[in-house]
Amino acid sequence: MAATTTELTTDHSRASADAAHSHGGPAAPEASRASRFASFDIADFPAVTGAEEEWRFSPVDRLQRLIGGTATGTVTVDVTAPEGVGVAVTKRDGASTTGVAGVPNDQLAATAWGAALERTEVTIGANAEPTSETTVVVRGEAGSAAAASHLLVTAQHHSKALVVVDHVGTAELAQTVEIDVHDGAHLTVVSIQDWDRGTVHGSSHRARLGRDATLKHIVVSLGGDVVRVTVDGEFTQPGAMLESIGLYYADAGQHLEHRLFVDHAVPRCTSRVTYKGALQGVGARSVWIGDVLIRKAAEGTDTYELNRNLVLTEGARADSVPNLEIETGEIEGAGHASATGRFDDEQLFYLKSRGIPEDVARRLVVRGFFAELIQQIGVPAVEQRLEAAIEAELEVTGL
Repeated sequence: MAATTTELTTDHSRASADAAHSHGGPAAPEASRASRFASFDIADFPAVTGAEEEWRFSPVDRLQRLIGGTATGTVTVDVTAPEGVGVAVTKRDGASTTGVAGVPNDQLAATAWGAALERTEVTIGANAEPTSETTVVVRGEAGSAAAASHLLVTAQHHSKALVVVDHVGTAELAQTVEIDVHDGAHLTVVSIQDWDRGTVHGSSHRARLGRDATLKHIVVSLGGDVVRVTVDGEFTQPGAMLESIGLYYADAGQHLEHRLFVDHAVPRCTSRVTYKGALQGVGARSVWIGDVLIRKAAEGTDTYELNRNLVLTEGARADSVPNLEIETGEIEGAGHASATGRFDDEQLFYLKSRGIPEDVARRLVVRGFFAELIQQIGVPAVEQRLEAAIEAELEVTGL
């Protein structure tokens, strides 16, 4: 399916194939996602022109310092952790450090990897179930040089925990977030991009899941001038579950981009991807790319990805590209859906016919658009914060 900038819905459910095939992407043939290039060394990547598939929707000029490998500054990282969670900061030697959860697959991710000289490590002990969340606050200071940071979250076997990563202040940041979920562990990671305007943030999240592991990965992007978050999920043993949830709200001049790659390389794993966004104001831009690869060995896979965008004003643009590549027909189910549109006239008519003023009706539609997704987050403090943020955005729009 091509990128959508107008109303468009696609839904392939219970898909199967005798040979490899894919749905979505640009009209020109693409190489398999299985052959994506990856390296820890930025020198191994070619120069970015903006025409490449991974960059064609991105504001390359605004990301140039991070793409080009320049990141000599620092950000402040503060961690508050309950009993049962270990916190450490280890020194690194740039690209020579071995990765835990995958290898960088674009220039910005390689910059983040090579430039970070220390790693913040959050480790949930085996069988531990902390009674409260672990919070990681990444804080930038206006006027600082472009920076790189590295966070490693490890959930040891049969643990159960919540980690909230909060990004605040102003920064130009290339970031690596590694997530390692061991056998039988249940981990929720929430990444909130609540930057001040002026921020440029490129973040590479790479997660690996062990046998019967469960990861709920939540991305919330609200602030900053340019935010680009890539999420790679890799199943290493059967029985694992990845739930990926995203919410974003772009204002005038903001570029909020989210790219996901879910690699079903082993049998009997499940993935669910649900991202929703709203846009308002001239130059507001959102990009969502969802890639799911079901390899030949991944029999019994069950996967579905969904993206919805609500365009609230003229001058805003949303691009949405779901891609599904299947190399085996022995699966439980595989599908995707994508839609971008304006207010639902039927919903507005229904509410207005019951005496609700149009401005109030529009607010109700927007709240309803996000409500189901917010309830899935399962973290009351984050849910309340998002509800307040949406109300604040509606005030800006004048709805």
